[in-house]
Amino acid sequence: MLTDAAPVTSRDLAVGVRAHRPLFLLAAAMAATAVVALVGMVVDDRVITGLPLWDKPLKFAISVGIYALTFGWLIGQLRRGRRLAWWAGTVAAVFLAVEMIVIVGQALRNTTSHFNVSTPLDAAVWEVMAGSIAAVWVATLVISIVLFANPGPDPARNLAIRAGAVISLIGMGLGFLMTIPSAAQIQAGNGILGAHTVGLADGGPGLPLLGWSTVGGDLRIPHFVGMHALQLLPLILIVLEALSRRFAVLRDGGVRTRLMMLAAAGYAALVALVTWQALRGQSVVHPDAFTLLALAVIVVGVGVALPAALVLRRHRSPAATVAPPAGTR
Repeated sequence: MLTDAAPVTSRDLAVGVRAHRPLFLLAAAMAATAVVALVGMVVDDRVITGLPLWDKPLKFAISVGIYALTFGWLIGQLRRGRRLAWWAGTVAAVFLAVEMIVIVGQALRNTTSHFNVSTPLDAAVWEVMAGSIAAVWVATLVISIVLFANPGPDPARNLAIRAGAVISLIGMGLGFLMTIPSAAQIQAGNGILGAHTVGLADGGPGLPLLGWSTVGGDLRIPHFVGMHALQLLPLILIVLEALSRRFAVLRDGGVRTRLMMLAAAGYAALVALVTWQALRGQSVVHPDAFTLLALAVIVVGVGVALPAALVLRRHRSPAATVAPPAGTR
């Protein structure tokens, strides 16, 4: 966690690299994997469950790389519990690498990596992958607890990172819903136990690249949205700090903190909404009236429009006397 109000410099980033080299090495490996996967999508026309063979390695390489950069940098900012977080980060790096080896290896075998128990080898590979995912979740929990024990002087920044970590853990945990086999799968015994899609077999019509189902509910959506809260919530705060140069009201730390509370509440509500939508078997591109109504309540009443307007109106003043946040000058 950023533990002071000073702007981030190249020296700060260098400390992060030295503090957690395994995660940054993993990020570099994921960048190389993403390049290979991009080339593969161009030159290899094979398809698995309706998507290009290299689609899953590309998506996971990007996601794992973002995770590794985020936590590698945050661990580098810690003052207390740094050793514990370092070891937890190393565990996460090792098992994320194992997960990627499984994903790429199964792609090279022209078969699925997730939920595949069709042969003894595939079942063993899936068990290794599932165990790796669980280990990463526990390691992330440990890092998040250490982050909570390292507050900085800026409440808004603390809130952005803490809320982002909690929602990310929830988002990662939602992925375990996909591993629950349906009664039809158990009865069929076709070697597939679990699915991304609710009420339908995987491999149907989906969004380009993402593959999210356009005809049914898809549990990858809440998993994705929740998992990346730790990047998006701090990004919202960065935008608020940048805007404080132009808008005096945002120079008040209390205003930024209240706005981040609203953003965190709205984001958590959005994760709950897309989870509810997916579990009802409803496609993200075909929301019904109940889903649209819930979304309107979140946007207007919970996290964005009305509450944010009230916060800004209440604290608006003709002449700001509070200095802008450090790092935005």
